[in-house]
Amino acid sequence: MNKQALRGAIWIASDIHLGEAVPETARAFYAFLDRARRHADALVLCGDLFDAWIGDDHALRTPPAWLAAALDELRATADAIPLWLARGNRDFLMGRTLADALGARLLDTPAVLDTDAGPILLAHGDEFCTDDLAYQRFRRIVRTPWIQRVFLALPLGLRRAIAARARARSRQARKTKSMAIMDVNPAAIARALRGAGCDILIHGHTHRPAIHALDLDGRAARRYVLPDWECDSDAPPRGGWIEIDATGIRLVTDQAPAD
Repeated sequence: MNKQALRGAIWIASDIHLGEAVPETARAFYAFLDRARRHADALVLCGDLFDAWIGDDHALRTPPAWLAAALDELRATADAIPLWLARGNRDFLMGRTLADALGARLLDTPAVLDTDAGPILLAHGDEFCTDDLAYQRFRRIVRTPWIQRVFLALPLGLRRAIAARARARSRQARKTKSMAIMDVNPAAIARALRGAGCDILIHGHTHRPAIHALDLDGRAARRYVLPDWECDSDAPPRGGWIEIDATGIRLVTDQAPAD
């Protein structure tokens, strides 16, 4: 398993889902990045930074205005503090070409972070939703290297059309699935923690921020779930992150103003 030492104040966020249709979410997230640049020693973005990703060449060749602005903010962050990018279920095609262009580092997850609060298992979270058999089959297929190479060789327009169709099918499928099926499986969580030799797991994906106390083979363990970001709907704005340092782990579930 991938292991990475991260010392000092480590901030982690996930599920921002940046795209053209969420300008207020982007604005709130950029304020968070500014705050992280001034207060964190490193920042980890733990998947689904973008609502969809169809290839690094799309971003670096002729990015639309919203994407160019996002890349500028990420570059500014990577110039100030170490920035780590992990892949999610929406942006699993992010690659080292993008990371290098931003001055960031790609983090393959699941990964064990060696922090001042102890070892922590970090994952996006979709890999633990094992009760959703259809999604897990889809996940295995789209993460097959040769299938990814074929997709990335297609013209950009065709890639956009395929991605749009996949998102539409995903939205429709969620309407017929129970919340339980789309949540993580407790046995999968326990296996992951045992395999990593950790008692703490941090993940996103489910959009259900919480701190769960677990019993792992008679030991106390914890599962931290990162919030998603959404400021463009009629619902109250939401967002947040996790802060890790020598004093412990804190889940921030509101959008505190930058200071």
